[in-house]
Formats: sequence, structure tokens, C-alpha cells
Amino acid sequence: MRSHPEMELMLKGYGLTTAKILYRFPDHPHLLQTFVWQDYDLAPKFPVLFRFIAFWKEKLDGPLHSVAFTHQRLIAPNEWRNVDGEFVLH
Repeated sequence: MRSHPEMELMLKGYGLTTAKILYRFPDHPHLLQTFVWQDYDLAPKFPVLFRFIAFWKEKLDGPLHSVAFTHQRLIAPNEWRNVDGEFVLH
């Protein structure tokens, strides 16, 4: 059976985080562009999102205007259990 990294993250408490990032064009600072970012992250500290924002500020030319984000835990550890058996019906 193959491992599913997303499922493992959800069982560790990670949830899907979506960020709407508004940034300014480097050559036309009066124009704003939208970028949507999505990854699994841990609330309330959001280390993955803040690491991405730090990368953006350090490596990309478009200065940030604003960041709005939402977070949803898709599954909790108590909502899932591993089943090792199988029933075959004809």
C-alpha cells in the first residue's frame, strides 16, 4: 500500500491553507495583480505560509500589497482509522 503524504499531514493536524496575495507590478507599481497560493499548513502559526511570504520578499520583484488567507482542517485524527481487513462479495 502506497503512502499518501497529504493524508499523513492531515492526521498530524495540518489543514489546507489558501492565500490570496495582492502584489504590485515592479515596472508599474500602480497596478495590482492577484496570486493564489495553496498548501497544507498548521494553524495558528502558519509556518509554511510565512516561509513562502519570506521567500517572496527575498527573491521576487513584485512587492506585496496584502495577503488574505483561510484555513480548513479537512480531517482530524479522531475521524479516521486504518482498516486492515477486506470482505469480498460476489
